Parts: sequence; structure tokens; C-alpha cells
Amino acid sequence: MTPLQPNAVVLLSGGLDSTVTAAIAQQEGYRIFCMTVSYGQRHHVEVERARAVAETLGADGHVVVTVDLRAIGGSALTADVNVPKDRTEQARAAEIPVTYVPARNSIFLSLALAYAETLQASAIYFGANVLDYSGYPDCRPDFIRAFETVARLGTKMGVEGHGVEIRAPLLLLSKADIIRRGQELQIPFRLTHSCYDPDAEGLACGRCDSCRIRREGFRQAGVEDPVPYAIL
Repeated sequence: MTPLQPNAVVLLSGGLDSTVTAAIAQQEGYRIFCMTVSYGQRHHVEVERARAVAETLGADGHVVVTVDLRAIGGSALTADVNVPKDRTEQARAAEIPVTYVPARNSIFLSLALAYAETLQASAIYFGANVLDYSGYPDCRPDFIRAFETVARLGTKMGVEGHGVEIRAPLLLLSKADIIRRGQELQIPFRLTHSCYDPDAEGLACGRCDSCRIRREGFRQAGVEDPVPYAIL
């Protein structure tokens, strides 16, 4: 008798990294249950892309949770603050950018942890990456390990000896390597959305940090990016 596949929760934003992460979770033998957080982000189009990605990947479940982080603000993604454009790699690495959303990954992982408890999931996957982003403190290995400890100490399943593992398989990969991995897994690049400041129709600006990192990654990987941009 073949044992049942274990469950995993995947934080799915609809972006490139989280989509590749979801496909990796499937390849590693998990039934994936995706969670997308609609948090008042200016690039809300990613929520619809997440729905399309989850359907295309054949996820066993997909929930969209609404949390209004605009009530808190403090980020160019959740407040009336300009999104930086046309920045060089050196400028991106100089400081934590204004696109950092205060405690976002702590909030998202807490929601994913609650979902994991209801599913008796043994893992949570998310697309954190430390190499291509400039200093987001909640995308670092020590943060992930610390959250695993919180999950073990602060949940029923944790204290009963069934702690959940936090997996970030892209953590130390370059954007080009992530794209190559996605190509191997045949992920639907065309459905993904990375732009922080799209227009009203959802067209990527091509100039924000996230667009520039994505476009550089596709060029370095030698793969064509199927997503259109306002600025070529």
C-alpha cells in the first residue's frame, strides 16, 4: 500500500519565486495547499495571478486571506509612497528599501502556520531569497529558524511533537538559477507577476526593483521572459 502524500502549505503570491517554490514542493512529494494574502498591496493583480498559478499547478487547495496592512502603512507597497525606479544593483544593496513591508513575512508565516495546523501539514514552503533582494530582514536564514522555534513552541501540533518545518528552497539561489529551476519544472512563467507598481491594467512597469531583478535574471539565464512590460 502506497503511503499518503504529506501535506504542505505554500505561501503563493503569484510571483516568480513563490511559483517555483510551489512546484518544488510538489516535486518533493507534497500535496500542496496554497495560501495567498491580500494585504492591501498596490500590486493587487498578483492575487489573481496566484489563483491562476494554483489552478494550473493542480494545487489540492487554495485560500485567499485578507489582511489590511494599509491600515498600518510604512511601506511603498501599502502606503502613498513612491516605488523606487531605475535603481542599480549597488543602490538596491545599500539599505533596506521602502518596499519592505513591516513584519510581512512574520504575519504571512503565522497565517500559513494556522492553515498548516488545520491540515496537519508537516511543512510550510515560501519563496524567501537572500541574494537578489537588498536586505529584507525577514528573508534570512536566522529568521526562518527562529520562526520554526516559534511554531514548535506556540502551536498544539508543535507541543505534541509534530512541529512544522519552514522550507525556503530558493533561499541561496540567484534569480537566474531560480528561473532555470523553474524552466526545468515547466512552471507557467507567463502567469507570474513580479512588478511592485503595475498600471491599472496590471502591466508591469519594467523599472521598479522587482522588475529589474526579474529582467536581469531572465537575461542571465538565457530564457525569454513572456511577461510584457511598459518599458522595454
